[in-house]
Amino acid sequence: MSQPPRGLGKGLSAILGNIQSADDLRSPVAYSSKPAAGENTAAGATADVVRIPVNLIEPNPFQPRLSFDMEELEGLAASIRTLGLITPITVRRRADGRYQIISGERRYRACQMAGLTEVPAYVRDADDQGMLEMAIVENIQRSNLDPIEIALSYRRLMDECQLTQEVMAERLGRNRSSVANQIRLLNLPVKVQHDLKVGQISVGHAKVLLSIDDPDVQVKLCDLVIRTGMNVRQLEQKVKSLMESGKPSPGAKRQERVHEIPQEHKDLCKEVARYCKGEISLKRSNSGKGTMTIHFNSDKEISALLDALKK
Repeated sequence: MSQPPRGLGKGLSAILGNIQSADDLRSPVAYSSKPAAGENTAAGATADVVRIPVNLIEPNPFQPRLSFDMEELEGLAASIRTLGLITPITVRRRADGRYQIISGERRYRACQMAGLTEVPAYVRDADDQGMLEMAIVENIQRSNLDPIEIALSYRRLMDECQLTQEVMAERLGRNRSSVANQIRLLNLPVKVQHDLKVGQISVGHAKVLLSIDDPDVQVKLCDLVIRTGMNVRQLEQKVKSLMESGKPSPGAKRQERVHEIPQEHKDLCKEVARYCKGEISLKRSNSGKGTMTIHFNSDKEISALLDALKK
């Protein structure tokens, strides 16, 4: 269920050369064209990104996470200072005009650390699921959305409205593969997502970068595109040269140190897959430590898995 990354070769620096970072050409995504939210925000603004003052936002008291890694928060805050918040948080409007976080408390805390006075957010009205779905679908149909906004809207339909890719594609009048490819853009590093969002690279460039599994190489190639104005065809040739170098990359070396996943681990993935129909991945290091990631499509799937574990 997990696939080894594709190495790009020891000759990476020889083929790419000394690529200068394009950070000096990046500016934060500020959502400057979006209205700031306050007590009089329109109730129907459930699909647009609005800027909400930090003093009007409060954490969710039911937040399952009780502690946050300060080093990770500081790293995220540094990224936000440079690039802005790429993925807005989701909040719900309270009767007193304040907002409560539904998802994104870690991002919210990092925004505070970064010194932001306003936080980009999706506003969700109570439990009106049908209205939320219609608002998001209507938002997707607009022609002025950037590729990352579209991908985030797809993800929201899946996560908040419990729609599968098949159902979502049918309701949008699009084929499933195009929906899946759009969502894959969210797998790119934050810097690359930023550059795609602001138009410094195209969707064609992004799709080529997705053929590479090493995030560091993805960022370096993205920097190269920005610095040189390389077109999609030229980027494809560059990636092809890297793939044909035939020498193990640092990423490949790391993979060599990873043990074969034991059968009982595979059996566990199969058992969980009986209840959760989304993607399940498991990684294990040679020390025996590892991570297991479970993607689920509805609360019912989690309830079924929990019942199975209790039994």
